[in-house]
Amino acid sequence: MKKVRAAVIGATGYTGRDTIEMLLSHRFAEVTYLTASSDESVPASVMHPRLTGRCGLDIEPLNFDKLADTADAALCCLPHKVSMSFVPRMLEKGLKVVDFSADYRIKDVEVYEQHYAPHTDRENISRAVYGLPELFRSELVSAELAANPGCFPTGAILGLAPLLKAQAVDPEDICVNAVSGATGAGKKPSPGLHFPNHNENIRPYKIGSHRHMPEIEQICEGVAGSGVNVLFQPHIGSFDRGIISSIYTRPSKNLSQEELKRLFEDFYQGEPFVQVLDSPPEVKNVAKTNYCHIYPAAVKGRIAVFTAIDNLVKGASGQAIQNMNIMFGIDEKEGLL
Repeated sequence: MKKVRAAVIGATGYTGRDTIEMLLSHRFAEVTYLTASSDESVPASVMHPRLTGRCGLDIEPLNFDKLADTADAALCCLPHKVSMSFVPRMLEKGLKVVDFSADYRIKDVEVYEQHYAPHTDRENISRAVYGLPELFRSELVSAELAANPGCFPTGAILGLAPLLKAQAVDPEDICVNAVSGATGAGKKPSPGLHFPNHNENIRPYKIGSHRHMPEIEQICEGVAGSGVNVLFQPHIGSFDRGIISSIYTRPSKNLSQEELKRLFEDFYQGEPFVQVLDSPPEVKNVAKTNYCHIYPAAVKGRIAVFTAIDNLVKGASGQAIQNMNIMFGIDEKEGLL
C-alpha cells in the first residue's frame, strides 16, 4: 500500500521525538516533514541525538504550503492554547490531524476556557473525535481530526470505563490518585524539576484543580450515561516516564473478585493494547510500549482499580500513531510495541 506521509509539528519536545522514532519503524508511514516554532532550521539529529544516523531531516519553521505538498497526516505536538491557531489551516489544506493538545478534547467551550484560555477555533471542536480507540474506534475510522487524550485521562478512563458502563459503581463517588514521571511536565526546565529538588522525591500538585479533571469527567459521563464526579489528584515522581493510577470507587452492586476481573476482560476483549492482570501493574512493565495494564480489586467493600501506562506512548505519541493508523485504514498495531 502507498505509505502515509506524516509531518510532526512541534518536533523538538519529548512527544515529538518519540513520534519520530515510532514513524521510523512504521512499515506503512514515513516521516516527510518536521517543524518547530524556531525561525531557524536545525538537524533532527542535533536536537535529538538518538536520531543520529536514523533521520536525516531538518526541523524547520512551519510552512503550510510545504506541509500540504509533503504530508497526508499532521501529528500536532504543540502546547495547549497554541495548537488551535494551526489546526484549522492544516484541515483546510486537506490533511488529517491528530492533535496532542487539550484544544479539541473538551466539548464544552466554557469549561475549556475556565481551565485554559479563550478558544479561537470553536467550529472545529464538534468535528474532533476523542482519540481513545478503545471507546471511539468506530468514529475515528472516518475522522479528519482526532483529539489525542491527555496522559492522566487515558489511565483513569481505561480503569473506569468498564465499571461505569456496567453501572457497577456510584458515579458520584470516584477518586483517582495518579503519579507521573517527570517527562509529563514537558521539556521546558523548571525549579521543581531541577535535579536536587526532584530526585528521590514525590509531590502532589494542583490540589482539586487539575485541568485534566473535566476531561476525565466528560468522557466518563458519556460512558455512564449520567453525571460523574471525579476527584482527580496528580503527583509527580522522580522517574522519567510512566503513570500509575490508583482508582477508588464505591460499588453499586456486589461483585466478587472473579466477577470483577471477568467484567474487565469482557469489556476489553480483543483490544490489542489493554491487558487485564492478575496482580498490580508496574510502570517498568509498560515503559516504551503502547500498553495499558489494569488490575481491578474488590477490597473492604470498595472496588479499587490500578492502571499503568507510559505517559509518552499510550499517553501521547503511541496513542497518536494508533489513531493515525485507524484514520488511514492501517492495522492499528503498526509501528507500535
